[in-house]
Amino acid sequence: MKEYFIQFKPFLIFLTKFAVSYLVLAFIYQSYLNQYNEKAFEVDGFTKMVAHQSKQVLAFFDDHSYTRPNLQEASVNIFYHDQWVCRIIEGCNALSVIILFVSFVMAFTGKLKHTLVFILVGSLIIYVFNVIRIALFCMSLFHFPQYEHILHGVIFPLFIYGIVFILWIIWINNYSSYAKKTS
Repeated sequence: MKEYFIQFKPFLIFLTKFAVSYLVLAFIYQSYLNQYNEKAFEVDGFTKMVAHQSKQVLAFFDDHSYTRPNLQEASVNIFYHDQWVCRIIEGCNALSVIILFVSFVMAFTGKLKHTLVFILVGSLIIYVFNVIRIALFCMSLFHFPQYEHILHGVIFPLFIYGIVFILWIIWINNYSSYAKKTS
């Protein structure tokens, strides 16, 4: 049994670092969300900011884009060409995706400075691409409402997770301690 632990030690270390990082960050995020009363339809500030900035991207293409609080659930409605196209809920703000990204990078640590810079830059990239993703999703829903299921369930999640995957590959191959061992 001991030889299996020795053989799989790198994987077990990775798994432990990932799990601890993810659980700590998820706990912090959940503590942040607990400040808001979902039953009173309160939307957290980060989700509001993402909705507002997505609306700003839409406004670049159409002056009749705006947001409004949803009065029936904790979300923000986005309008494009004066027509309601989607609602932004907490799950749309990409913070859970950023937590996943950060946990993975921390599990494959590199030099402290590289790790912190990559986490900050990567999180910003994910955030910006998420805002663009939401704006593109809204425009797509406006023009192709019949494809809502595939747009929401396949294409746009693939977009954001594809960005995360590319960032992970860059991290592993260029900056993690693993990259230095295999070079």
